[in-house]
Amino acid sequence: MEAQASGMRQDEIARHLGVTPGRVSQMKKAGGDPSHKAPAGPLEPRPRVLVQRALPTPPSTRGSKSLYLTEAEQQGLEPKRKMLFVGQEPASEHVAAGLQAEPGTDVVARRKMFWANDVPVRISTSYFRLDVAEGTRLAGEGFVLPTLQAAIEDLGHVFGHATETLTVRPPTPYEADLLDVPGEWVVQVLRVSYSTEDVPVHALETICAASRHVFPIGQVAGSDQF
Repeated sequence: MEAQASGMRQDEIARHLGVTPGRVSQMKKAGGDPSHKAPAGPLEPRPRVLVQRALPTPPSTRGSKSLYLTEAEQQGLEPKRKMLFVGQEPASEHVAAGLQAEPGTDVVARRKMFWANDVPVRISTSYFRLDVAEGTRLAGEGFVLPTLQAAIEDLGHVFGHATETLTVRPPTPYEADLLDVPGEWVVQVLRVSYSTEDVPVHALETICAASRHVFPIGQVAGSDQF
């Protein structure tokens, strides 16, 4: 193929055409030349989707059935979600720091995937220390009903304050595959919620496809200054 013969890698060809590397492989198997654009159809890039992720998270949204479903529906988007994983896994360095634990310490993780208008936009994982979640509904399979917030409060935790940190970085191979963002970057939002006793009860890590998100940032009510 002309593009590959000239030294272009498969991921470079994919970025040039606005398709995934997997699609380039399919074209090669079918005998097509990915260096030449095909008519509109399967090769068309994904529809433009922009999802808002407010910072800080409004309390009414945070306490709803789903932060994402509420935000997306308010923006006129058709949201979908799927639970990917519930179980224990070693905490990454930044999650461990948020939960005041040693990196690699086992934590309970609840990982979900989100779509807007059938376009993958976000991966969200709730992390809990074992002394908070083990043996409770927070460690159970499926979605926690009626809300995760209610389940945390049912365990006797009273919300005190939270911190939200936004980081822009390249995706891991796992994130790039799920979000279909080859060659792009992601925005990582880490929200750590503390109880009134200053215990880090919940760490929420949200991985957002950068090109599919906008982040309205507001100030805390009563604290606005020029």
